[in-house]
Amino acid sequence: MQLYDHPDNPVPAGAVCQQVTTPDGIRLRTARWMPDRSPLKGTVTLLQGRAEFIEKYFETVADLRARGFAVVTFDWRGQGGSERLLSNPARGHVDDFADFVTDLDTVMDKVSLASMPGPHHVLAHSTGGAVLLLAAGRLRTRIERAVLSAPLLGLGKVGLPQGLICPLSAALSAVGFGTAFVPGGKARLDIPFEGNPLTCDEFRFRRNAAVLSAHPELEVGGPTIDWLAAACRAMKRFFEPDFGPSLQLPVLLVASTGDQVVSPRASERFARQTRSCRYVEIAGARHELLMEDDFHRDQFLAAFDAFVSDGEPAGAWSL
Repeated sequence: MQLYDHPDNPVPAGAVCQQVTTPDGIRLRTARWMPDRSPLKGTVTLLQGRAEFIEKYFETVADLRARGFAVVTFDWRGQGGSERLLSNPARGHVDDFADFVTDLDTVMDKVSLASMPGPHHVLAHSTGGAVLLLAAGRLRTRIERAVLSAPLLGLGKVGLPQGLICPLSAALSAVGFGTAFVPGGKARLDIPFEGNPLTCDEFRFRRNAAVLSAHPELEVGGPTIDWLAAACRAMKRFFEPDFGPSLQLPVLLVASTGDQVVSPRASERFARQTRSCRYVEIAGARHELLMEDDFHRDQFLAAFDAFVSDGEPAGAWSL
């Protein structure tokens, strides 16, 4: 396992790329960096969204290191440079989001906590935010704070309403179609920049596409029906009566008003029922806040900076 350089996206200096194996035998690609300035502020473990890969976050790694943080990141099972789960590696698959929690536990235990300085924080995007929330109970004593970028708490404008998509995906999974692409899914996510739902920033959009063009082995296409059914079960869990009140980990949810991939209203609703959460909404941004133009991206980073340096106890927070 290695990291891939590109002229527009060089590997940040000092990278250590390491393979770790989960308890159920899945090989994960991880990378870590020490900060490039002092004083040392601790470590941020960076959790990607669905279909993403370590190289996509090199710019964010550099931003965090410049702030004095060490950084750990990795590819979830089934995507990027980690082990794929199906004979068709283009299908974005998982049986249950509990498997992603296993990935996170493994990287925290074998890399972040084993090799990197505290205090520990998490920065998570989209699917990564959902996994962080599912793992929050066991992480409460291991990390200080978590910042979630456009977390997957509800589906955005994806065609059918979530109330139909979720039972349909469960039914299709139950009758043996779980490893098929969701209807309309395909092996490549080769969407044009014009009208894309991810970012307003053309340079960052094309930079990420160029990395995949040079290294297509990192790419994963649409999700499988099992992946979607697993996501639906996770989203349902977040709004069960006991989930929000039981969350003790300090969390900042940052949503985008222009997000069509996940629902900003679901994030707002979750934050309002969860005492340990703060909520920030960035007007006009699309789904990938860390890939957005500087105007929107800088707002996200400012919210991150303020939250991780905030010493208020959870009980003193307000929305």
